[in-house]
Amino acid sequence: MSETVTGFPGAPGVIEGVARVISSPEQGDRLRTGEILVTTLTNVGWTPMFPRAAAVVTDMGAPLSHASIVARELGTPAVVGTGNATIRLRDGDRIRVDGERGTVELLR
Repeated sequence: MSETVTGFPGAPGVIEGVARVISSPEQGDRLRTGEILVTTLTNVGWTPMFPRAAAVVTDMGAPLSHASIVARELGTPAVVGTGNATIRLRDGDRIRVDGERGTVELLR
């Protein structure tokens, strides 16, 4: 199995950091500044977490989805519509998000 998760380019930029897999906005306090938010889908309820996130990765979404738009506004790299990031990535994994190519690489 590839060590790379692919999706749509959501917002440009490349960042390495720690994945924080979060299933609902109510778990938002688990996301520390500089961590990478990994979730199924975002909506307006997730917006308060975005300024803390070094990058955003979602299972669902497209270039005009909430995650992409807010990430671009904040200059935060994003990869959206991966289909399986929340299954393939674990809390604490070190990953590299490339928002221009639409890739998330698991680092060893």
